[in-house]
Amino acid sequence: MMRIAVCGGPYANPYALRAFLTDAERRGCERLFCLGDLGGFGAEMDALRPLLQGAEVECIAGNYDVALARGDADCGCGYRDARDNEYAQLIYDHTRAHTDADFAAWMGTLPTERRLRIEDCELHLVHGSTVALNDFWWESLPEEEHRARVALSGADVVLCTHSGLPWQRRVGDTLVVNVGVLGKPANDGTRNVWYAVLDIEDGAANAELVALEYDWQAQAASMTAAGLPQPFVQTIETGWWTTCLEILPPHERSTGRYHLYRSSLPEGFTPAEDGWGTPPEVTAVGELPVIPLFGSPFFPARLWIYTNFHCNLACDYCAVASSPTARARSLSLEQFQARVDEAVAEGFAELYLTGGEPMLHPDLADMLRYAVDRLPVVLLTNAMLLRGRRLERLRDLAGHPNLVVQTSLDGARAATHDLHRGRGSWQRTMDGIAVAIELGLPVRVALTETPENTAEIGEVSDMLAGLGVKGDAFAVRPMLRRGFSEDGMDIGADDTTPELTVTADGLHWHPAGADAETSPDMLLASGAAPLAVGKQVVTERFFAARLADGSMPQPYRCAI
Repeated sequence: MMRIAVCGGPYANPYALRAFLTDAERRGCERLFCLGDLGGFGAEMDALRPLLQGAEVECIAGNYDVALARGDADCGCGYRDARDNEYAQLIYDHTRAHTDADFAAWMGTLPTERRLRIEDCELHLVHGSTVALNDFWWESLPEEEHRARVALSGADVVLCTHSGLPWQRRVGDTLVVNVGVLGKPANDGTRNVWYAVLDIEDGAANAELVALEYDWQAQAASMTAAGLPQPFVQTIETGWWTTCLEILPPHERSTGRYHLYRSSLPEGFTPAEDGWGTPPEVTAVGELPVIPLFGSPFFPARLWIYTNFHCNLACDYCAVASSPTARARSLSLEQFQARVDEAVAEGFAELYLTGGEPMLHPDLADMLRYAVDRLPVVLLTNAMLLRGRRLERLRDLAGHPNLVVQTSLDGARAATHDLHRGRGSWQRTMDGIAVAIELGLPVRVALTETPENTAEIGEVSDMLAGLGVKGDAFAVRPMLRRGFSEDGMDIGADDTTPELTVTADGLHWHPAGADAETSPDMLLASGAAPLAVGKQVVTERFFAARLADGSMPQPYRCAI
């Protein structure tokens, strides 16, 4: 048996390369290989050569090495986004200016791939993939793309790097190992870097991906002293990528901390602590160029919770098919409290409680008391049940700074509103609004626009203003073609801003699609899936839709 160690992308990081040499020797590796990209992130390019040659590391060239040897104007990394290329150009220009000419010439003597046989096992060493020197061989590629790359090799083992993210899998009879890179962390929140150890015997190989600790503080200090941009240093210090994000496929992007360049935000967007944005992350020298998707305008930090689905009304345009006879789906108080605790831990800024009619839930008052002590809460209700014992249970919450009531009013007069919501509902809603205002609860009102009430919108606005509900506290939203409604606006997970929603059935993309039966396309995960999982699935689906046509989704706001 022979044991070998294979690394990729030292990226001008001699501290990680030195740790690799030491660790590989400790593990008894008899031969050492490097799959190229000697430069590309750090500041000490020339420090690599004596380490590589002193340890007799067998190298092939990556796109970076070829570019440096030829004196190319750019690295040829294969990025397609202008912002990715801007950062790639910054570090390439630095590397080119700080690489000894003899070292660059030596890189030009390296092969760009290599085949060798060890212990009767054929290995194929490439940089990007068997397709191209700068091809990104992502783990999330469709199976047919993995098979196509393997078919171009025919070897027992194919070893690659370039993407910066380690993985291994069997593709048919071939073991494919992306060994990761030594030059920077794998976008996983740890400061470790990665390489692979292979044990080869009797024509077969087994690989272990090794998380390698090294002196990252020295690397960060070196980069800072060289004047490299702070986002590069930030990656070394935190383990999260802050540059070159657009090349990442949806799955790989969803597992990182940052997902979007700040320049992708809507023009004039100002982050705010209101659930529709979060304050910018700031480094020691200023604002990062990247942000998480969560907490941005494209994925608000507001969590919707359906306490129940049964309702005292059966509105004919209800997007989630709630009614007095709806299938029973209620969260227990304990389940609700656990979700609130999760929401706090996951960084949600607001809770929106809805249904069905939440006032029908026997534990609603206890739910509200638990929630408002932890987060701002908006209670969505038709306001018709703000009376009797239900009202008394809520009376001690009146005036709580974290509680807002939102209701719906779909006409300036009863005939218009009741047409879709049921006889007598307009008057009882108006009475409920008056009660809430009398209690000192902040009230918001949304109107679902229909052909019958369009002409009354101005009247509704004036009438509510007379009650003190005015300005941003009143909004108009379009009717949706979901649930009971056969008419209205079509929305889907591929074109609508996500708002993570919890029901007894699971996690959903949006509150307007939270009925698993009539909106199965918006179900993200069934059962008691953690909110962290929901956030990752949302992020992955967001980028799958975005990268399909380059568009950004538009919001459909159920609440104000």
